[in-house]
Amino acid sequence: MQLTGAQIVIECLKEQGVDTVFGYPGGAILNVYDELYKHRGEIRHVLTSHEQGASHAADGYARSTGKVGVCFATSGPGATNLVTGIATAYMDSVPVVAITCNVTVPLLGKDSFQEIDIAGITTPITKHNFIVKDVTKLADTIRRAFTIAASGRPGPVLVDIPKDITAVKTEYTAKEAAAVPRVTETIRTKDIDTALSMIEAAKRPYIFVGGGAVISGAKEELAEFVQKADAPVCDTLMGKGAFDGTKEQYTGMLGMHGTKTSNLGVSGCDLLIAVGVRFSDRVIGNANTFAKQAKILQFDVDAAEINKNIRVDACVIGDLKEILLRVNERLMQQNHGAWMEKIASMKEQYPLTYPETGLTGPFLVEAVYRATKGDAIIVTEVGQHQMWAAQYYRYKHPRTFITSGGLGTMGYGLGAAIGAQMANPGRRVINIAGDGCFRMNMNEIATAVRQKLPIVEIIVNNHVLGMVRQWQDLFYEQRYSATVLDDGMDYVKLAEAMGARGYRAAGREEFEAALTAAFAEDGPVVIDCVIDSDDKVWPMVAPGADIGSCFTGEERKG
Repeated sequence: MQLTGAQIVIECLKEQGVDTVFGYPGGAILNVYDELYKHRGEIRHVLTSHEQGASHAADGYARSTGKVGVCFATSGPGATNLVTGIATAYMDSVPVVAITCNVTVPLLGKDSFQEIDIAGITTPITKHNFIVKDVTKLADTIRRAFTIAASGRPGPVLVDIPKDITAVKTEYTAKEAAAVPRVTETIRTKDIDTALSMIEAAKRPYIFVGGGAVISGAKEELAEFVQKADAPVCDTLMGKGAFDGTKEQYTGMLGMHGTKTSNLGVSGCDLLIAVGVRFSDRVIGNANTFAKQAKILQFDVDAAEINKNIRVDACVIGDLKEILLRVNERLMQQNHGAWMEKIASMKEQYPLTYPETGLTGPFLVEAVYRATKGDAIIVTEVGQHQMWAAQYYRYKHPRTFITSGGLGTMGYGLGAAIGAQMANPGRRVINIAGDGCFRMNMNEIATAVRQKLPIVEIIVNNHVLGMVRQWQDLFYEQRYSATVLDDGMDYVKLAEAMGARGYRAAGREEFEAALTAAFAEDGPVVIDCVIDSDDKVWPMVAPGADIGSCFTGEERKG
């Protein structure tokens, strides 16, 4: 049948099972929005307050479900406003398809009104991108975009469509969405053999879990592997929930703000098994000394990650779920009783601690954990509050901790929480933000109000840019350059002005009461939590230092 390009866009979204699109309309994309209006009973559109919010919402939708998130923007500034969100998704391997529309084909390259080469701009931060100048290629391009976004190591894909292509007609034939196969052809038997030999020879193994284990859906296989290998487990920000954080083998996060047990344990192991990690600089510290006594075995779907940041002794390339299935089939039960007892004693010796009185970031997070019984979807912005949320909330399931790890995008969390809540209407979604981060995209509270979303926005308000100030305190002789937020912002009034409910808490009992009240609301709630400006995230490893040199606040004072 003959359809316009705009009609083909909507039909292809329906083919792919898309039920929600986040976006903001404009002149170049009007034809697509007109068709979207006609299909509003099949695809819901969430109008965000800013295109960046739309890109983060699509990201949060994708991270919380494993599906491809979709966002729309018009040409020029509409398209460029997506860039930070696209880069955020790219750094954390999140499947997002961004559809933008541009000026008509005859006006491309002529500095036309609201024209921008968005494909050129996003080339370094997308898995692939397209500009479609022939309507006959539009349907297959969109289908290919979804396949690329979801396959292998996922990532964002951008499709840019000139306005005249959305208006002209061509023949369209519906197709079922193509299945996305797992990457198994690269898994070699000899690599599995080598991996098994290394695991069976190890006396002090440690398992290091990253976001790849979440993406591959390998929770059950990972749990079996941990049991068979009889090894402790640490993780990255992206790996939270891939292994149940309440289990005895779990020792917490690794790296700059990882636990002392994880940092010292990895520094003392004889085999580090890296499962879906990219060895970020914030994790490894000094690359020359990282796990220097250990052999390193890496499992990853992306061959480009092998020997990129850390030299490894062996690897298996392919889908993690399939790799672990094959390893588990052949791995004999290991027994490392003495090593596991040593790690257990380290956990007792080096617990995470914080002051017993007063309202602090760690207390807030633990109070949320108790109130939700660990079953909420926790979203964060970036900074001290993000680290506290990673340290003190115990994630039992994958896709329940949503945060910007690679790019570290301030302003990410509220949009992502909207996407996660739209995708999971029956789940409790809580965004934990610093006051500096909240200011970045606080306009999205209006979006949450419009959509009647019961998101709880917790502002950890220390009146400073907390993590930057922490570095200034520790490494810049307390020169607090441009990090003090000493204005008169009233977040309760701000929330109420946008139609949300607002509470303020300066003590523990006030916060717990506000949280209880927030959970009883059927719309968005903002809780302004006032904490001390000098509160810090401990333990810490100095930038570029050996992770074994991690220190606490008490140790630094001593």
